[in-house]
Amino acid sequence: MAFTNLYTPPTLIIPVDEDPYGPDPYDLNFPFPIYLESLQTERVALTPFIPSVHAKAYWEAIAPDVDSLFQYYPWKYSSLDELLTFFELYVRRDPTRIMFAIIDKTKPDPAHPEFGGGSLAGVVGLINTFASDLRSEIGHILIFPAFQRTHVTGNAVGVLTKYCMEKPSASPPGLGLRRLQWCCHPNNAKSVRLAGKMGMTREGILRWNSVMQPELAAQGRKPGKDDLFPDKPGRDTMVLSLCWDEWEAVKGKIQAIIDRIA
Repeated sequence: MAFTNLYTPPTLIIPVDEDPYGPDPYDLNFPFPIYLESLQTERVALTPFIPSVHAKAYWEAIAPDVDSLFQYYPWKYSSLDELLTFFELYVRRDPTRIMFAIIDKTKPDPAHPEFGGGSLAGVVGLINTFASDLRSEIGHILIFPAFQRTHVTGNAVGVLTKYCMEKPSASPPGLGLRRLQWCCHPNNAKSVRLAGKMGMTREGILRWNSVMQPELAAQGRKPGKDDLFPDKPGRDTMVLSLCWDEWEAVKGKIQAIIDRIA
């Protein structure tokens, strides 16, 4: 009985002959349509994150606070180059993922006209997206400190939830998903609370769900002495979800969050 296994680990660096900012025009490589009219409110717009447009400003905004901003993530960036590598290898080349730049339309930024008249306020993504199963997950949400505790978070997450859950026949159209998931560190009370405001139901905790970088050990669990990664802590993950048969009951609540004056 002959067999083979030709697996090789994926490269963790972008080859020197490839542009770290990705192809031009930028290929989103995502299985669902992008309805820009469905991804904005009166005060916030979500637009696909394009590294050549957004990456430098994004890194400059998070660099001073990267330790606190990423305390509940299993990883963090330490440079613009690492950020570009992440977006190219782990976002753009993975068809289950897409990232959006969050633009606050209420705050003009003359220094960055490429942001469409507003200011870059953070990022939010969809991960673990499977068109065949009509499901996705809101992930990698990060709001810059200057925009926290404003209208930005509620508008950005609210409109992304609507985009995922509304039917394609709606106006503006949505993706018509059956399931939208939210995962976070169990200790991240703000994240759990935000998901609850979006009508999501707690489903439980996935124990030892991911491997963390060694420098994030304070928020992780210590592995056993014979573990394959003895220096890398493990992370539990809280899982919440919103499903299609709950959507009509919560959509008004989400719209109220979007419309609320912060």
